[in-house]
Amino acid sequence: MVDISDLPAMPNLVAMLLRRADARGNAPFLFAKREGKWQSLSWTEVVRRVCILAESLRTLGLQPGDRVMLVSENRPEWLIADFAIMAAGCVTVPAYVTNTERDHLHILDNSGAKAVIVSSEKLAKPLLPAVLRSGSAEHVIGMEPLRIAQAGGFDYHVWDQLIEGDGTAARAAVDARIAHISRGDLACIIYTSGTGGSPRGVMQHHGAILCNVDGAARVLNEDFGLDDEVFLSFLPLSHAYEHSGGQMLPIGVGAQIYYSEGLEKLASNIEEVRPTIMVVVPRLFEVLRTRIMKQIEKQGKLANFMMDRAIGIGTRKAQGRRRWRDAPMNLLLDRALRPKIRARFGGRLKAMVSGGAPLNPDIGVFFDSMGLTMLQGYGQTEAGPVISCNRPRAGLKMDTVGPPLNGVEVRIADDGEILVRGELVMHGYWRNTAETAKALIPDPAEPDKGPWLHTGDIGHIDAQGRIVITDRKKDMIVNDKGDNVSPQKIEGMLTLQPEIAQAMVIGDKRPYLVGLIVPDAEWALEWARTNGEKFDLHELQELPAFRTAMRAAIDRVNNEISVIEKVRQFTFADEPFSIENEEMTPSLKIRRHKLKERYGDRMDALYKA
Repeated sequence: MVDISDLPAMPNLVAMLLRRADARGNAPFLFAKREGKWQSLSWTEVVRRVCILAESLRTLGLQPGDRVMLVSENRPEWLIADFAIMAAGCVTVPAYVTNTERDHLHILDNSGAKAVIVSSEKLAKPLLPAVLRSGSAEHVIGMEPLRIAQAGGFDYHVWDQLIEGDGTAARAAVDARIAHISRGDLACIIYTSGTGGSPRGVMQHHGAILCNVDGAARVLNEDFGLDDEVFLSFLPLSHAYEHSGGQMLPIGVGAQIYYSEGLEKLASNIEEVRPTIMVVVPRLFEVLRTRIMKQIEKQGKLANFMMDRAIGIGTRKAQGRRRWRDAPMNLLLDRALRPKIRARFGGRLKAMVSGGAPLNPDIGVFFDSMGLTMLQGYGQTEAGPVISCNRPRAGLKMDTVGPPLNGVEVRIADDGEILVRGELVMHGYWRNTAETAKALIPDPAEPDKGPWLHTGDIGHIDAQGRIVITDRKKDMIVNDKGDNVSPQKIEGMLTLQPEIAQAMVIGDKRPYLVGLIVPDAEWALEWARTNGEKFDLHELQELPAFRTAMRAAIDRVNNEISVIEKVRQFTFADEPFSIENEEMTPSLKIRRHKLKERYGDRMDALYKA
C-alpha cells in the first residue's frame, strides 16, 4: 500500500513520479497490448526513459518555459513524453488525435510550440502541414518512424534515439533541475474542446493537478481503501479529465496503468485487465447500460424479472425509500444477478467514476442496482479539472455530484452560478487576458485567497454539502415567456429511450421546444425487420410508421416532464453526431453551435409546421 501523505507537500509532478518510482522499483507500471499480449514497462524503466528524453530535449536547444506539443493516442510513450517535457523545464501542450490541420494550426500559432512529438505516420498527416504553415516548431519527434522525404522548416528526430543514453547522469540532471520547479509553475496548456467556439489554452500549474490528485486519492483511500490499484486508460489523455484522473492520480497512488486498445475492444480489455478503478464519460455508461439490458432481455423471463426487481430496489434506495420485502430479494440478486454483471467488468471494480459531462441520474441508479459503485465527478479544465466527487461517505445521491474535494472552496453566486476557489484553479487562459478576466474574478474582501473561478454552471449545495448542478449558464434555454429550461436534462432523458441514440433540443425565445433526433441503429434495424422494411436509416425516416414509433418514444419522455419542457416537434439528423464531423467534443459532449449551424434552418421550420 502506498503512502499518500506526501501529496499535499509534493513540490511538482515530476517529483511525484520519481518518488513513486523509487519506492516501486522494478514492479510493472505501464501496460500495452503488443502482438496480442499485454507487455509492461517497470517504474524504473519508465523513469530512465523520462530522464534521458528530458536531457535530449535540452540538447535540442529547448529552454525552460518552451512549449512542446504532444499528439498521440493513449500509450506508454504519452506518459513518458509528458513527464520528459516537464522534467526538461518545458510545458506540455496536448492535442487531440482527432484534430484537423486547422485545429493543429490554431494550437501551434497560439501556444508558440517550439517542438512537436507525434506518435505515428497517420497522426502526422494533418499535423505536419500545420507545422510547416505555422513555422513556430523547430523540431518534430516521431515515436514511430515518419516518412519525411524533406524536413524543410524543422529538424526531424527519431524517438528511439532520444531515449538512449546514460540513465544515471540524466537522472542526476533532472533531479537538479526540478529542485527549482514549484507547484505554482506552469505544467501544461490544455486546450478546451470548444463546445462554443475556438479552443482556449487553459494554463494548468503543477499545484492545480497535484491538488486534484491529493483530493481524489483521499476519496479512494477513505471510502474504498488503497491497495494495488489498476486503472484502464481509455479516454483521450489530451483531455484534462483523463490527464489528471487517468494518469496523474494512478501515479499518485502507485497504481498500474493499462492502455485500452480502443472502443471496439474496450469490453474485452475490461475483462482481461480487471481494473479496480475506471474513469469514463457518461455517454459510455449509457452505451454499456443499453448493452447490458439487451443481453439480459435475451436471457428469458427469470433474468428480466431479476433485472426489474433490482432496478426497482435501486430506484427506491435513491429516493430514500425502503420496503421490508426488498431485503430477501436483495440477497437473491446478490447471488444470482449482480455477480454476473460484475464479472463483465472484471470482478474487482471498486468504483466507476463518471465525469466530463452531466450524468443522467437514472444511469447511476441502474449501475448501483446492478451492484456497481458509480461516483459522479464534476469539474472543468479550468479547475484541474476535478472540483467535486460523489462518495459513499457523504451519502451517494445520483442527482448530486458530491462534496468538493479537499482543498476546494465552493460558493453559489446570487444568480445561482457555481464559484470555485483554491489551488486547483488555473492561472488563466494562455495569451487571452480578456477571457481570463471574465473567468477569474478576485474577491475584494479576501484578495489574498486568490480569484473565484466563475464556472458558468448553475446549481446549489444541499444540506449534506453536496453540489447539485441544474444547468450550464450559457446553455440555459429561456423561452418566450421567460421560463428557464435545462436542455441537458431533456436530452439525457431522450437518449435513455431505446429508440434514440442522440438528441439536441432548442427553444430559446420560442413558445416550445423542438428536437433533433438520431435514431438508435440497432433499434432501427430490429424495427425494419419486424415491419418488413429494408434497413436504410434515411429511407426509414421518411416512413410515417417509423416517425410514429419515434414520436411514441418522445411522448414517453414528455409524460414525465413539465409543460414547458415538452418536445412538441422533431426532425431527424442526417448522420450521428461524432468527433469526426465536429459535432461532438472528444469527451462526447455535443457541440451545440455546430449542430445549430448545420440544422438550424430545419429546426426553425418546425415552428412553422
